[in-house]
Amino acid sequence: MLRRASMLLACRPILAARARPFSTDLPAAPSADATFTEAWTKVIPNMDPPKTPLSFMQPRPPTPSSIPSKLTVNFVLPYASELATKEVDMVIVPATTGQMGILPGHVATIAELKPGVLSVHEGSEMTKYFVSSGFVFIHANSFADIIAVEAVPLDRLDVNLVQKGLAEFTSKLSSATTDLEKAEAQIGIDVHSALNSALTG
Repeated sequence: MLRRASMLLACRPILAARARPFSTDLPAAPSADATFTEAWTKVIPNMDPPKTPLSFMQPRPPTPSSIPSKLTVNFVLPYASELATKEVDMVIVPATTGQMGILPGHVATIAELKPGVLSVHEGSEMTKYFVSSGFVFIHANSFADIIAVEAVPLDRLDVNLVQKGLAEFTSKLSSATTDLEKAEAQIGIDVHSALNSALTG
């Protein structure tokens, strides 16, 4: 009798311990991230994804296996498009590192433009523009995107007005007293010097 009672007492703590749940058996409390995700999934179907410039562009054709005979050029300004998918033979741009000729099959490059003459060659015809600044993006599939801040056909410029502007900015530089005035005058001189060189040189 005593032996049976002692055995029952010895087994009771073990049974009690087994009856207690383990920590892994408890339900996980919802975290802040789970609450946010649940709220977000209720709102997101009512939101349209934002439009990016890529969504308005036509997909680029793949890089051809052989070099094409023409270079496709896009030449755009903030307010107009001068050339749109125009196939030409060559384009020469005034890069900050010097005049850069772009032919079909040109290696992919990004170059900054400085004030100067941009010429578009198509057969025996050549069209010249004066660009103030900008960038040119040359793609491996013989596409070139030229983005200029300001551009004007060279034949629409008046050499007398250009030389008058050059003299005015030269005078402003000599009388400038602040760094801002000197910088503005120097920019005017650089642009008008490039204009004068393009028209007379």
